[in-house]
Order: sequence, then structure tokens, then C-alpha cells
Amino acid sequence: MKVKIKRIDKSLPLPEYKTKGAVAADCVVREKTIIEPNKTGFVPLNVAIQPAEGYFTLLAARSSLPKKGLFMANSVGIIDEDYSGNDDELKAFVYNYTDEPVVIERGDRIVQMMVFPHEKIEWEEVDNLRNPSRGGFGTTR
Repeated sequence: MKVKIKRIDKSLPLPEYKTKGAVAADCVVREKTIIEPNKTGFVPLNVAIQPAEGYFTLLAARSSLPKKGLFMANSVGIIDEDYSGNDDELKAFVYNYTDEPVVIERGDRIVQMMVFPHEKIEWEEVDNLRNPSRGGFGTTR
């Protein structure tokens, strides 16, 4: 699949798959960013993208992100297909859960991206669902 992509700073690489079996492409940080203790912040990822119609982009933390004292504040980033203008740079929304400032350097890889197809749902409201209840959240039979 071809996806249109615009780099903000062309001296940094495009997102890339680091191994043959990788399912997500690592994004690089465009500028040094400091996230203060117990605060959130946005980290610019140097690209704006335009996936094909019917596709969206998902940003997920790389497994090494917690080693820095960070996690994604919104768990995953879902980028709608129409967030695709020249100035719509992807950004990671992160939370610093430590008591010290966390410095993210230009060129660091903190998140990865995947592009997925999506479908719009048409709701069909009913008064009864055919399956029996399982007993609530956290139960398994």
C-alpha cells in the first residue's frame, strides 16, 4: 500500500520498519522535547500523512517508552484519515510519571505507526440481544 507522507524536516528519516518481521514503522522525534514531572506534553514526529480513503493511522508506544519514564497519555493515538493537511504533523501525547524532567532527544524513536482500514458502523437498535449475559465486567465462564 502506498501512503502519501510529508516530512517537516527532510534531514530526518521517514518512519521505517526496523526488522523484516516488524508490523509497525518507528517514528522519529523532530525536536528535543522536555516533559516535566507528572505532566503531559506533545512530541512532534516530523511527518504529516495522507492515507487512502477508508484508512486511519494508529500510533502506539514502542516497548522502550517506559524506560524513559513515559507512557502515552491517551494509550494509543488514532489519527483520522482527514487529519491529513500539510500542517497536520503527527505528535505523540505522552505523560511523565517520574519525579524528574524527561528529555526526549531529536531523532529518538518513542512511538510506532500502523495504517489500518476502517468501516463506518450502522447501528441496529434492538430491545434484546440473543446471547445470555456473562455476569458483568471481569467475568469468564
